[in-house]
Amino acid sequence: MKVCIVSDSHDNRFLLGAAVRDALARGAQAVLHCGDVVAPTTLRILQPIGLPVHVIHGNNMGDTYAMARLGHDPDSVIHYHGQDAGLELAGRRIFLVHYPHYAQAMATTGDWDLVCCGHDHRVLLETVTTVRGTTCHLVNPGTVGGVGAPPTYVLGDLETMTFELFDVPVEEAVVVNRTPVSKHE
Repeated sequence: MKVCIVSDSHDNRFLLGAAVRDALARGAQAVLHCGDVVAPTTLRILQPIGLPVHVIHGNNMGDTYAMARLGHDPDSVIHYHGQDAGLELAGRRIFLVHYPHYAQAMATTGDWDLVCCGHDHRVLLETVTTVRGTTCHLVNPGTVGGVGAPPTYVLGDLETMTFELFDVPVEEAVVVNRTPVSKHE
């Protein structure tokens, strides 16, 4: 199973959508968003793509009530987990948290196969030795929203536990930007 790992979209739904569509074309079956979505409406662009989206909030959070409602809509692909999330996908234990220092700490516990974070908009692909002598992959995909850094995402293969950084195809985001997401936007 491949996953699209993103963070820090900061309301840039067009770059977020372009990243997820690119990851889908590369075989992604789910999206992990490590926070700083800001407005929950940003995630609506992902609804027609159809991949399950696991999202947490970060330090730039809009309406948490609206985010929770979006995540509890039975027709939604959005799964809102709050401050952090412990998931199991394809038999792998995955932890999502916004802050890198918490991610580093969680990666060393030995409780997780993969820990993903965001916040500082700096890409990090690292293998950490845990206190149990095992390894954990620590991933920060940078900023999918292109805030202070080029827009990037990481495609992770949970079978092989390999992770690859991709630039968001900005040309596609520009084309998509010409089409309104809804009649209210």
